[in-house]
Amino acid sequence: MNSQNAFNHLSFRTRVICKTDAVLDLPEELRKLQSQRPILLCSTRMAQTALFEKVRGLLANVHWTQVIDIPAHSSVETVDSIVLLAQAHQADAFICLGGGSVCDSAKAAALVLAEGAPLAQHASRFTPPSTVVTPDFVRGKLPIVSIPMTASGAEVTPSLGIRTLQGNKLLFWDAALASRVILIDPQANLEMPAAVMLATGMNGLAHCIEGLYSQARSPITDALALSGLRAFDHAMRAVAKDPKDANARRALLVAAHLSGMVLASARSCLHHAICHVLGATFGIGHGDANAVILPHALRFNAPAVQPALNAMAHNLGLNADASNAEEKIIQWLTELQSATQVPTRLRDLGVDPQRLGAVAHHVLHERGLAYNPRAVSSADEIENLLHAAW
Repeated sequence: MNSQNAFNHLSFRTRVICKTDAVLDLPEELRKLQSQRPILLCSTRMAQTALFEKVRGLLANVHWTQVIDIPAHSSVETVDSIVLLAQAHQADAFICLGGGSVCDSAKAAALVLAEGAPLAQHASRFTPPSTVVTPDFVRGKLPIVSIPMTASGAEVTPSLGIRTLQGNKLLFWDAALASRVILIDPQANLEMPAAVMLATGMNGLAHCIEGLYSQARSPITDALALSGLRAFDHAMRAVAKDPKDANARRALLVAAHLSGMVLASARSCLHHAICHVLGATFGIGHGDANAVILPHALRFNAPAVQPALNAMAHNLGLNADASNAEEKIIQWLTELQSATQVPTRLRDLGVDPQRLGAVAHHVLHERGLAYNPRAVSSADEIENLLHAAW
């Protein structure tokens, strides 16, 4: 194989169970993992649901404890408290009920428990324009069982982001942190508001789009991304049309899983770099940030990614050729935003336009730029993009 056709691809040891009432398999999956002392993690909102009580009831035969106040984007302090609890409890597994912030908290805690404190020492380092240094980890990690309640796909990936007190997002990567078991339960997912599923679906969709032109893409991630792209297009419209349709929820959760598989190997680019900084700076939801930024980041990268644009247009059945693929895809994406009623402007998320210059400078230090197909020459380019999104 010549260098032009060479690629790297990562696969992970993950068991996926997708069916109605998949959560009922939790006790058996814990048994298979030989877990007797798990920690259940979720957000305050999730802890108020009937599903949370159902999961608690399934843990009757193990010695479990819980953390039920995980914030959006998590935090270093949250992770530290989970680590202390895990050590005191002698935890042997994590159970994640929720979305990306819950999963990332479990991954970060598992990382510190195995590799040592403080968490920050294990973060990936990015040196512009294209150098990413990720520590090599060899120690085993506590297994994670995930019950995904958003469409972010975070449970699939070995990567994570944790917000610091200074408003930065530390990023990490360890192949051993991907969930060992994922219970996809479309009926249980009906407890999550459709608006949350649709906003986080834009995050998963962005994984597929960026995966098609990332510098780390491969033929395998291309196939997954194109499949995920079609799946998101159909599933998000179906959920928007009938929020209580469990089959539509199932399709969206499966699309999210595909997107997580793309992200796990192809990584992310400028779009996610911007969303990470927006979330860490303003505390806005990651899904909401993705919904707003995606068409603007796609338009920025368009001059450098014509083959990917052609593939997306063909895959979506758009009547496009090389001369108009960009506009057709942007039009499709705008229509999808409208159909799903996701946020489309940063101003509607409470973002202060006076701070966008500082955000742009922060983005220059995000590792996603290393995989972006178009070089970012200055913070001004990013600031212009942000003001267009505002």
